[in-house]
Amino acid sequence: MFNQLKNTNEKDHRTLEFDTSSYPADTLKKLKALASEPRMRILQRLGGRICNLTELAKDLDMNLSTLTLHINQLEDAGLIICEHKPGERGTQKVCTRLFSEINIQFEDKPKKKENDIEFRIPLGAYTDVNVHPTCGLTSEKQLIGMMDNPESFYEPERNEAQLIWFHWGHIEYRVPNRLPPKAKLASLQLSAELCSEAPTHHAQWPSDISVWINDVEIGTWTSPSDFGGQRGKLTPSWWSTGSTQYGLLKIWQVTPEGSFIDGMRLSGVTLDDLNIHDSSVISVRFGVKKDARHVGGINLFGAKFGNYPQDILVRFRYD
Repeated sequence: MFNQLKNTNEKDHRTLEFDTSSYPADTLKKLKALASEPRMRILQRLGGRICNLTELAKDLDMNLSTLTLHINQLEDAGLIICEHKPGERGTQKVCTRLFSEINIQFEDKPKKKENDIEFRIPLGAYTDVNVHPTCGLTSEKQLIGMMDNPESFYEPERNEAQLIWFHWGHIEYRVPNRLPPKAKLASLQLSAELCSEAPTHHAQWPSDISVWINDVEIGTWTSPSDFGGQRGKLTPSWWSTGSTQYGLLKIWQVTPEGSFIDGMRLSGVTLDDLNIHDSSVISVRFGVKKDARHVGGINLFGAKFGNYPQDILVRFRYD
């Protein structure tokens, strides 16, 4: 896991964005974790490298037990990731920083609640699917249909899906266009927890995951890994610890200026390119192209699987 994360930290400028228009528990947890001089020193010292706790305590001239308490808070807030690895004397805990920059965005003026239209789409409420093995889906309690059988995606129990995975292909969701007739769309936001799809799980398993809105590709994000090795916070206990456990919560946004992921520019596709006002139904599609550079599959997580208690979220903001 950490070789891939180390490479990501060194080569990519990873930014964590906070939107102060709302304060979900996950955001507050991160802010509280940052409100500490010792924890800020830890994050600064980690940089783009991997450290075991003994080395880190020595570097920071900090008691190991005190350091461990701070490390646990940073890990619980999702600011670092830790793993136990074999060492010369048993196992050792090593950790690395997930972000190189943290941005907090304040709105100039509050938005009225009625100017937001939000849809929370259950994972199994897809309207079109074309997937190729490895593939499958599971509810909170059990597998749905058969493993690696695309026909299982048409089982009636699919509505209960909490985890969906496939090697390449796509899955599509649709929502009604509830924008008022004379409304001016300011932004379209989409968020979901997802990652690559490898046999069991794999730390170094990149996958080019693309997103389309109204059949217009807004861009491709390369997931670094199929995350496992430690149980997801919401992943059911019956699910094998050797399988995928959690993903990353990604936020796509399309504005009049272009398309972005986690605040970073993704493409030049704008709201005008999506023809939202001419559509009675708006489609959202996740997929991995057969001819992508990294055909590493996709895992999509529901509100009861992985690390984040949410399904697929689509939000329209208008003036």
